[in-house]
Amino acid sequence: VDAPCGISLQNGAVPGERGKQDKSVKRGNWGNQIEFVLTSVGYAVGLGNVWRFPYLCYRNGGGAFMFPYFIMLVFCGIPLFFMELSFGQFASQGCLGVWRVSPMFKGVGYGMMVVSTYIGIYYNVVICIAFYYFFVSMTRVLPWTYCSNAWNTPDCAGVLDGNLSSRAALNLTHLLNTTQKRTSPSEEYWRRYVLDLSDDIGNLGEVRLPLLGCLGVSWVVVFLCLIKGVKSSGKVVYFTATFPYVVLTILFVRGITLEGALTGIMYYLTPQWDKILDAKVWGDAASQIFYSLGCAWGGLITMASYNKFHNNCYRDSIIISITNCATSVYAGFVIFSILGFMANHLGVDISKVADHGPGLAFVAYPEALTLLPISPLWSILFFFMLILLGLGTQFCLLETLVTAIVDEVGNEWIIRRKTFVTLGVAVVGFLLGVPLTTQAGIYWLLLMDNYAASFSLVVISCIMCVAIMYIYGHRNYFKDIEMMLGFPPPLFFQICWRFISPAIIFFILVFTVIQYRPISYNDYVYPTWAISIGFLMALSSVICIPIYAIYKVCRSEGDTLLERLKNATKASKDWGPALAEHCSGRYAPAFSPSTESHLEVQPLQPEKGQSEAAAASPVQGSNGSAHSQDSRL
Repeated sequence: VDAPCGISLQNGAVPGERGKQDKSVKRGNWGNQIEFVLTSVGYAVGLGNVWRFPYLCYRNGGGAFMFPYFIMLVFCGIPLFFMELSFGQFASQGCLGVWRVSPMFKGVGYGMMVVSTYIGIYYNVVICIAFYYFFVSMTRVLPWTYCSNAWNTPDCAGVLDGNLSSRAALNLTHLLNTTQKRTSPSEEYWRRYVLDLSDDIGNLGEVRLPLLGCLGVSWVVVFLCLIKGVKSSGKVVYFTATFPYVVLTILFVRGITLEGALTGIMYYLTPQWDKILDAKVWGDAASQIFYSLGCAWGGLITMASYNKFHNNCYRDSIIISITNCATSVYAGFVIFSILGFMANHLGVDISKVADHGPGLAFVAYPEALTLLPISPLWSILFFFMLILLGLGTQFCLLETLVTAIVDEVGNEWIIRRKTFVTLGVAVVGFLLGVPLTTQAGIYWLLLMDNYAASFSLVVISCIMCVAIMYIYGHRNYFKDIEMMLGFPPPLFFQICWRFISPAIIFFILVFTVIQYRPISYNDYVYPTWAISIGFLMALSSVICIPIYAIYKVCRSEGDTLLERLKNATKASKDWGPALAEHCSGRYAPAFSPSTESHLEVQPLQPEKGQSEAAAASPVQGSNGSAHSQDSRL
């Protein structure tokens, strides 16, 4: 793969001007390293850290779950994270451009784009619901506090409903402990007012206008934050990536001072060691690490592509991965301290109030907040935190798609009009999200969440590992990293990339297939046609890989199939660092003298003459600077 870097005036400098070291003027870079780390933390730390991890932990043996969780982090999470960051940073390309490393596998990049599109559509709908709850919390009494509203049913039993006699309270406790027929005001508010839920996924009903308005607001916010690409989003993340920790800490301090909070935290942390031998616990741990870090979405490659070439992405990958997992554990304390207080208040077991996903964020936790003094304040803080957590991920999803499109077209015209590309993607994302704001929207949202980004991510990641380690070659990749960082990847990472991580990914895939259960939402079971659509969504990203591979093999040169395969998998000529000043070793540009020098100079000793010419003659760098070959090397 002796692929020389392209020699061209790519970096905004004029011939003879001193080069702008380690910066790509054409694509842009992060303002500084903190912006990249904060953006990546914002990307990795999302809603799943708050509404999925604590529930998984309590369901899978409490503190005992932490053991497989951190083992999976060390052997699968951090290595995959480092691989994607180094991959994007080395080539300074988005999730499509990096596949110059082995053009036949460019379908993996298209698969990542498809996955990011699906997630970007429904993720912003979740953010828009959080916006809606944020706005309606700006009142003296939260609208889901009592059962006296027009949308409530006779089954509604609020914990704060006025004049609740001791006998009625006893009946309520009995009802909660036995039949579970009681519905809370927050659940009725969610199902009957916010969603106005229809009875079937095929019965879309009408568009819920308040949600549609909030969806518009969330897309406008995302677009404005990305209006100048990483230059603008890099500034926004100083707030969006750090403020959720302030809110988590405020809610944590409030939570642990409540009666029953300790019971909730003990429920969350008490280890059940017998569960450690259960394969399901290990499967859940591996899946949570994999999905939580955002591997195979294309976002990590995209964010790293805006780094300077010699940035220490090894250090960054460890910092970001550990921060992400620590946030999940911390969020568990925040959630379970409040749920413990609520269970204590109702006189029921905590398993009766624990939930996950939208049920936790929009039903269980909001109901618990109504029990606190100045409940609107806590509600505003909680939903503001959810909005910021969601936006951090959404920025990267949108930037992944925009960067892939701009890098793929790659001419000056589209680079100058990148803002319009961002606007176009945002408008399309908004329009595709409209069906999710209908009365059946939550059914579609959960269908996309369960199928669009589940096993397809695992397949994409597995193929990416194989393509880089075994097709491009692990020795080549380790040399690339050494050239970029100044040291080869540590032996532990080399072993993980080649053997352990692909094995764990394969285990997750097998586990996902074995554990598969058709999706349901509360008591509603999805019809077969809806599940078929879910599988088609999952396949739509994976199918890109074989389709593009076949196309590439057919278009490659060669007389036999084997020759075509070899040509389709070997690195293209423009694979390598984006800037010529970083092209050393096997990427060093081959010096070709001009026609005049051929005519004027005919050295008596050709070999000696060529080596002297290469040493003395300036080579035009991709940033327009003149370097001599030996000073460059």
